[in-house]
Amino acid sequence: MLNRVAILVDVQNIYYTTRQVYGRNFDYNAFWTQVAHDRQVSRAIAYAIDRGDEKQRQFQNILRAIGFEVKLKPYIQRADGSAKGDWDVGITIDALECAPEVDVLVLVSGDGDFDMLVERIRAKYGIAVEVYGVADLAALSLKRAASRFFPIDQALLMKNGGGNT
Repeated sequence: MLNRVAILVDVQNIYYTTRQVYGRNFDYNAFWTQVAHDRQVSRAIAYAIDRGDEKQRQFQNILRAIGFEVKLKPYIQRADGSAKGDWDVGITIDALECAPEVDVLVLVSGDGDFDMLVERIRAKYGIAVEVYGVADLAALSLKRAASRFFPIDQALLMKNGGGNT
């Protein structure tokens, strides 16, 4: 019997960290092939910010074609120039809802805010939590909380610059 897996991707975190360290974009197809190998994907959700542009809609359609459910939040530009577009609470809620139904939870983010979530899921549900993130920018606390940390490296990056956000 195949392990059941839920995949939760913090799209903005991965976009910005792979661009900062490698100058390239994350390869969602290569990732899916790797993480879904010999597993049954029960749920896969990509959390993104919707800025309403055509290139972004095309990227979201690619994610859907791969097998992701795409959840969008509007991009909010504040009067002071700062921006808001955070999925931490949404990812946390979905992770807690998926955990009892799977054998493995895969979180794709380097955000240290998720360390307590990962610890809680491992302790409460006794399942493995695998974290994928850019090693140099992923929070040490998140790496330590994970059952296993997978660094995003050349094998999980687009061959060219790509253009997903």
